[in-house]
Amino acid sequence: MEHSEVPDMEVSSRHHLRSDEVQAIADALREGLGVELDADSFELVELADEDFDVVLVDGDPLVWYPEGEPFVTVQGANEFDPSTGVVTVDAGAISFVSDGADIMRPGITEASGGIEDGDLVVVEEETHGKSLAVGRALTDGDDMVGDSGKVVRNLHHVGDELYEFTV
Repeated sequence: MEHSEVPDMEVSSRHHLRSDEVQAIADALREGLGVELDADSFELVELADEDFDVVLVDGDPLVWYPEGEPFVTVQGANEFDPSTGVVTVDAGAISFVSDGADIMRPGITEASGGIEDGDLVVVEEETHGKSLAVGRALTDGDDMVGDSGKVVRNLHHVGDELYEFTV
């Protein structure tokens, strides 16, 4: 799909989150990524044709619920700059990851030690530290650097429908 043809995702409902819901998101992001959520407005956007919801943080789609748990979007990762839960890839992997490819061991230069098999992770490029994707770890962080094999399943990446989402 060409960049200009990204369809708008259909919003089925929007509502502001209760303080306990915001706290649950803040706790999950602090624990998984070492980031502090500091914002005034949190609005849950339920999407008609997607199996995930998006949270607008001060109007921007910075948090989503992939597979039911709160995590940053690619934009959220670039906004909050996580200190843990990060997989770093070399320049050669950027175009593949940005096109939605899963992340393979040869492209990885570093992975946070605390990552466990099944964790959500942020995929960053090593030169500028920009986030390219959000994925699901298929192995522990200590086992991600190597010669072969798929180690992160790409769930959301630069240029996809969620990345282009606006309301």
